[in-house]
Amino acid sequence: MAEKRDYYEVLGVSRTASDDDLRKAYRRLARRYHPDVNREDGAEEKFKEVNEAYECLSDPNRRAAYDRYGHAAANGGPGANPFDFGSSFSDIFETFFGGAAQGRRRPTSNRGQDLQVTVEIDFEEAVFGAEKEVEVTRLETCEGCNGTRMRDGKQPPRCETCGGTGEVRRVQQTILGQFMSSAPCASCNGEGVQITDPCPRCRGKGRVTFARRISVTIPPGIDETATLRLSGQGEAGPAGGQAGNLFVKVRIRPHQYFTRHGKTIQLQVGVNVAQAILGDEIELETVDGAVAFKLPQATQSGQQFRLRGKGVPDMHGGDRGDQIVTIHVIIPKELTTEQRELVEKLGQTLGRDLAPQPTHKGFFDKVKDALGV
Repeated sequence: MAEKRDYYEVLGVSRTASDDDLRKAYRRLARRYHPDVNREDGAEEKFKEVNEAYECLSDPNRRAAYDRYGHAAANGGPGANPFDFGSSFSDIFETFFGGAAQGRRRPTSNRGQDLQVTVEIDFEEAVFGAEKEVEVTRLETCEGCNGTRMRDGKQPPRCETCGGTGEVRRVQQTILGQFMSSAPCASCNGEGVQITDPCPRCRGKGRVTFARRISVTIPPGIDETATLRLSGQGEAGPAGGQAGNLFVKVRIRPHQYFTRHGKTIQLQVGVNVAQAILGDEIELETVDGAVAFKLPQATQSGQQFRLRGKGVPDMHGGDRGDQIVTIHVIIPKELTTEQRELVEKLGQTLGRDLAPQPTHKGFFDKVKDALGV
């Protein structure tokens, strides 16, 4: 590692230099070597060296320690320099000289605004996917000026007030010398250019409002928790900036028969007592169409059956879910005389004394069994 040069030598002053002499030397060398104004090799390193020297010698305590012990005692930690606020070299230069070099403006974001719409789809469209159109009212780049805001697409001239920097600088005299501060240029609102001949179509704004119909691909298996993003379909950015995105939320209309839980479709089906007892060949609705189903004998009310692969596809790929069919035995509220006689005969043959149904044992019954009581 190279040995550090003497700080007084770096600033080109004597060891008896006053604070004012140090300030003048620092400002002169900072202007000369700042990377924003000096592109020569080694300029940035010299600027760092000048800044380090001034940081030490401008602090009375650190200067006294340096005069006595040299570099070993001079670097007493951050914050010793009243001008050290954790800033970069560009910030330090800005403190003294009013900002970066001429023509360097701070970049500003000119991305267009994101938009959001909601589209309604049918239950089957959510299962199998669909192509839908949504209407969006958005700002688009003016075709009359291609976003330059000038008539016939001409480039706007540089602001004469700020010289194209977008800032105006003001000199302040303080006890530490002259300082420069900057503020956005009032003539161009900080843009650095002036619209001297505005485009008549957009009136110098560079964007116009249009209502567009945009095609949206609804993927199979989508649900209402998903949001689709259409990149670049939001509003156009000002001054030719990047367009924002369009976010599409989905609302699914309820189905007459089906309900959905994730990838599973549920269907409620009613059968009569005879069908439940004897079994039957019935027709079940699915999103793929009606299918034949053999209802087994002695089907109980509330019993469920699974139709594999008749559910909802996975939106991100994978197998389809299943359809769960729940059977409900429908008890008629009114019977004809003949029906009543048949049911009574059936009841006589089945018997009236029904065996009690087993239930789960309570906690204390389980304890008794475990203890052999």
